[in-house]
Amino acid sequence: MTIGIHDISAATGSLVFALADLAEHEGIDVGKYHRGIGQTEMSLTTEDEDIVTMAARAAKPILERHGVEGIRTVVFATESGIDQSKAASVFLHGVLGLPRSARVVEVKEACYSATAAIQFGLGIVERRPSERVLVIASDVARYELNSSGEATQGSGAVAMLIAKDPAVLEIEPVSGLWTDDVWDFWRPNDRSTALVDGKYSVQVYLESLEGAWQDYRANGGAEFSSFARVCYHQPFTRMAVKAQQRLARIADPDGESGDIDRLADTVEYNARIGNTYTASIYLALLSLLDNGPDLAGERIGFFSYGSGAVGEFFAGVLVPGYKAQMRTDELQGLLEQRRPIAYDEYRHRHIAYDRVGDFETADETQGDVRFAGIAEHRRLYESR
Repeated sequence: MTIGIHDISAATGSLVFALADLAEHEGIDVGKYHRGIGQTEMSLTTEDEDIVTMAARAAKPILERHGVEGIRTVVFATESGIDQSKAASVFLHGVLGLPRSARVVEVKEACYSATAAIQFGLGIVERRPSERVLVIASDVARYELNSSGEATQGSGAVAMLIAKDPAVLEIEPVSGLWTDDVWDFWRPNDRSTALVDGKYSVQVYLESLEGAWQDYRANGGAEFSSFARVCYHQPFTRMAVKAQQRLARIADPDGESGDIDRLADTVEYNARIGNTYTASIYLALLSLLDNGPDLAGERIGFFSYGSGAVGEFFAGVLVPGYKAQMRTDELQGLLEQRRPIAYDEYRHRHIAYDRVGDFETADETQGDVRFAGIAEHRRLYESR
């Protein structure tokens, strides 16, 4: 029996802010963003969008195609939690109308936790092959205005259905793991924006890649030469280039250390959406599936990283016919439908993001589920 990703779908915020506008406001060459970090746009949420509404929008096509039968577990991976106690997946369970005979949880470890959610799902399906697990990765990446991380903001969600005999990706059993207690990126409870030591975070990312790869190989993982592509967590797309160059030097010292061919087609969505934390690496996968050639039967590598810090390297093989499962026009349509906003509106929305007390939100989202506001400390959601 093979187990893996049976279906995958994504969503993003309904607004888009061009980094060319940010560069113009700052009086700098836009090449700092377009070439320096590899980003062109950032997706932003409307007043009535959050991690739950984006998750619902990402999951809806999967549920419409496959139904809810056998989905007894929902694992919601995020670092943009909306409640200190109640899991975001409980809110999602309600708006999606999932059966009550289900376990729903939220998992956290910076940008890494969606990979942990997938691993949990693989274990559940292995124990009970009749079950399917819905994994959600959804985040809103926010940094302070005029900070070094401002240009890497973004928002998005990826939904995946984990099942036996998958139609998209068979996930192989070997993983390489790495963890270290460091302070490269964190967000205290009293902040909605993250604190980050950018240069140190890049250093730790690359150290964790090396450690996870070595552990992967030590546990019987495939040789570097067998990978057709490698998907990386992308806080900004140039980070994937740095990672691929480091991995090539480690894994194939006699080869071309600057080889970035294995990144082809994995960065298109992240460049236009921005950082989506837990969803980032799986947007890289979706970018490859949508925009790349048919790689049926080929092995794909994955390096998942979460600051603080945890890294994991694993692999999967693309299933023949996976291209027929894709909804390429749908996601690209969502990107085109985003409403462009100018700098003044972007700044106003950023400042107004943190609201306290009871309030109602404006009806702005393009999705079928909206965050309606807060009443008596309770988050309210409406389905159209």
